[in-house]
Amino acid sequence: MNTYTKVIAILLMFAFKAVLANESKFDVIANLDSGPGNVTVTDKGRIIMSLHQFYQPKYTVAEYKNNVLVPFPNRELADFDSTSNFKLDSVLGIRSDANGIVWMLDNGMRSGVTPKLVGWDTKSNKRHQVVYLPTPIAPKDAFVNDFAVDTKHNHIFISDPAGGKNAALIVVNLSTGKARRVLEGHHSVTPENVDLIIDNVPIQVKDNTGKLVRPHIGVNPITEDLNNEWVYFAPMHGHSLYRIKADDLIDEKLDAQTLASRVQRYSDKPISDGMTIDKNNNIYLGELSANAIGVISADKKYQRLAQCPRLSWVDSFSFGANGQLFAVVNRLHQSAMLHGGVSTSKPPYYLLQIKPLAAGLPGR
Repeated sequence: MNTYTKVIAILLMFAFKAVLANESKFDVIANLDSGPGNVTVTDKGRIIMSLHQFYQPKYTVAEYKNNVLVPFPNRELADFDSTSNFKLDSVLGIRSDANGIVWMLDNGMRSGVTPKLVGWDTKSNKRHQVVYLPTPIAPKDAFVNDFAVDTKHNHIFISDPAGGKNAALIVVNLSTGKARRVLEGHHSVTPENVDLIIDNVPIQVKDNTGKLVRPHIGVNPITEDLNNEWVYFAPMHGHSLYRIKADDLIDEKLDAQTLASRVQRYSDKPISDGMTIDKNNNIYLGELSANAIGVISADKKYQRLAQCPRLSWVDSFSFGANGQLFAVVNRLHQSAMLHGGVSTSKPPYYLLQIKPLAAGLPGR
């Protein structure tokens, strides 16, 4: 073996070891035929996920049970039917809480209906609460996307990237059923002028004239620490993560200027979709442009946990009942919506289990 061949062999060996090291940090536990949206895991270990509207699924929410997806909470609600008076139209955000309630955020965009937040009681197997989000709480260009459930304050905090400039958070008081739109247009929720490029291909959408444009999406990832003290959030298209105290968000006496002054820039971050947090305040997110999963540690430094071609748009995270961390892969950048009107996305999509740095709260 000559010197050149030896060098190539050594490089290949190191590359193979690097791949093994990355893949040892996550496992594909399910190949899915339908593109998932977000995922949540109940304290009883039930794995429930929204099915992404970009792929026009038959069901909008499903439970992964006995190695297959079945409609959740039942076929009547989960079956897509634009003619029904009360159906789950297009759910993306989904979270379960410590009381056994699975909360589903229905953006209503498939049928043009009023967005709503639906809570389903998994213990009694019946509808728990419905909160509608009419205009102006959710404006005409709203895309209510993800949210954090705060059982201590009995509130839910929703991210709405809307049209970009009018991005905002929506604060829902579950005790009263009332919602408020806050921080609209603030720099912490509006997108930065950065493009998302994955595998050397830019994300592009068609505008109303048919022209291809590169979208910049506002606030999307959002989570709250396990003490229900800090709410963390960020624009999807942005390199900054922000936080604000939950006590300030729920304080209806604070005017817009005072509330805005309470927002803190927390750390750097990559362009990312969903995120979650563990008991040690490590924040997990997908690094979309790099096909990677990363973590922002409590010292506010970012590092990659894993990088692999299979980590192709890691969308959402949820801790399970025994400290496991779950996530979904849906390759949204290959959907027709984000690929210039031409879909190159094909199953299987993935349900992942990731090795976290510490345990978290089921459903979060």
